[in-house]
Formats: sequence, C-alpha cells, structure tokens
Amino acid sequence: MKLPLTPVSACYGYDRGTPVDRIYIDAFLAAHAHLITGDAAEIKDPTYLNHYGRHQLTSTTVIDLDPGNPRATLIADITQPAALPANAFDCIVLTQTLQLLADPAAALRTCATALRAGGTLLITAPSVARISPSAGPADRWRFTPSGLQHLLRDWPGPSTVTAYGNLRTCLAALLGEAAQELTTTELDHHDPAFPLLTAAVARRHPATPSGGHP
Repeated sequence: MKLPLTPVSACYGYDRGTPVDRIYIDAFLAAHAHLITGDAAEIKDPTYLNHYGRHQLTSTTVIDLDPGNPRATLIADITQPAALPANAFDCIVLTQTLQLLADPAAALRTCATALRAGGTLLITAPSVARISPSAGPADRWRFTPSGLQHLLRDWPGPSTVTAYGNLRTCLAALLGEAAQELTTTELDHHDPAFPLLTAAVARRHPATPSGGHP
C-alpha cells in the first residue's frame, strides 16, 4: 500500500467533511451530556456547552488565555494556581486543550479547585495527531489512556478514562481524511492498541453531610 508523503487535507479534514476525532469527541460528550449542567465552563468558545448543555445550564463561562478572543468571558491561564475562581463550576468541558499547555498537571489541579463538590471535568486529548498548524510550538503533548490516568492520579474523586479509535482512524486523521470517507464499521471499532483520542470523566467527591465522615 502506497501512502502519500503529505496529507490530503491541511486542516484535519474540515475541507472534506468532519474530522474523525470530532466524531469521537461528540460521542463522548453525548454519553455524558447529563453531567453538563448548572454553572459550566468551556475553553475558547461555548460550542459544546450550548449543544450538549441545552436547558440544563444556569450560566456559561468561556475561558481563554487570549484577551483578543471576543467569546471569552474569563481571561485566565489555567496552568496557574487560583487562575479560576474556587468552587465556581458544576462542570468544566476541557476538550483538545491539554496538549497545548506547558503544565497539564497544573491545569488539572486548577480545574479541581474550580469545581464544586460533586462537579465534573470532561476531558478529551489526542493520542495521535499532526502538529497543530495554528498552535505550532505550543503543541507539546500526546496522551495515551495510561498517561491521562496517571495525570489524574491525585484527582480528588473518581475518574474514568476511555480510548476511542483504531489503526484505520489513526491513519485517517493523519492523512486528513474526513469521517464521511470511512465506514461505520471503521469508525465504531475501538482497538486499545491504537487509540486516536483519549477521554476522561473526573468527578470531585460530593460534599460530606454535616456530621458525617469524609
């Protein structure tokens, strides 16, 4: 089999349809939409909050490091301690962001502090991906399921990590093929040896009833 030296799309397949990893991000968030509720936050824009939170949201906060982002309502570097208000959110959606941060572990600690008791952090991160054409040197990391679970080792509550993808979808993503160019069988098969996307649900421990034990 002869493969091209350059991708068929320079923009993840957006010019051909839906990027393959976006199919898995949507599947992950759809499965956990019931957790996107109350006061919620998302990075860069509120696309997923608006789509999956629907009428479950009390407020929406858009976090970004870039003060030039017109959609941002909170300018913050989440790798810095106390960058987010403490106990402020019931849910934080953190999709495709950890790979761009200098200190992903610090970002998770900041998110944990910003969540209320019982709150949820929904994470997706690439296991396989081209270097971002827009982020360049800021695109630092890729995450295996074991790697993301390791990052969550000190999370103050239960966490569950899930891998999506297989060899064919990894190749498709690198080549810039769109999801529409793959069959349902190819998209729905998940091979733990070849994850394209790693996702996690991390929940803070619920509040301890008055007079109870932690």
